[in-house]
Amino acid sequence: MPETSTAIADIHMLDSGYAHEARSLLYHAYRHEPTFGYLFEAERPGYEHRVRATVRELVKQHFLQDLPAIGLLVNDRLIGIALIAPPQRRLGITESWAWRLRMVLSAGFRCTRRYLDYHAAVAACVPTDSVHVLPLLGVHPQFQGKHFGEQLLQAVHNWCAVDETSEGVILDTGNSRYLEFYKRQGYEEIGEVAVGPIREHVFFHANPQVLKTSTA
Repeated sequence: MPETSTAIADIHMLDSGYAHEARSLLYHAYRHEPTFGYLFEAERPGYEHRVRATVRELVKQHFLQDLPAIGLLVNDRLIGIALIAPPQRRLGITESWAWRLRMVLSAGFRCTRRYLDYHAAVAACVPTDSVHVLPLLGVHPQFQGKHFGEQLLQAVHNWCAVDETSEGVILDTGNSRYLEFYKRQGYEEIGEVAVGPIREHVFFHANPQVLKTSTA
């Protein structure tokens, strides 16, 4: 599809009514990611089922806990999404025993253990509890390269900045293609962890209000 520098999407706060579209979008966004490939054993039969199951359980738990999600819609189609874990509730999903049980039954014990270890390693890089974390973030592959990623992150930054107690936004990636992109959006790398053979990079974007305070 041709590139465009003027693509604009509608920004929406999403609820559970978008769960099916969110699962489909995030599956397509993550199934070829190297981190997911390691966590859910891409070399073994059933990989796509395990990715679908994991995305399904993460999205289900996110909306069950009434956590915020920001979406980009083009002609009423969901083409980008960011799940947001606020400071006070950002560890709730993986601490849920019901979620862990569903994960073991659908993705298997070994892959669930890998995911929990990965999650804990990334969390250990977070310097403060006063941040918003993006556990899942993606633009549908058909709409990548059209500046929707920038729009989605800007919407996330604007929404999180309203919380005066938040110091900023945390995200992570094991895909080297995205490293320079996140840096261009104002992210600073604050940690790196080994996820099997993958180097997972943890990034931080300061809340604009924190920046104003520090320069006042």
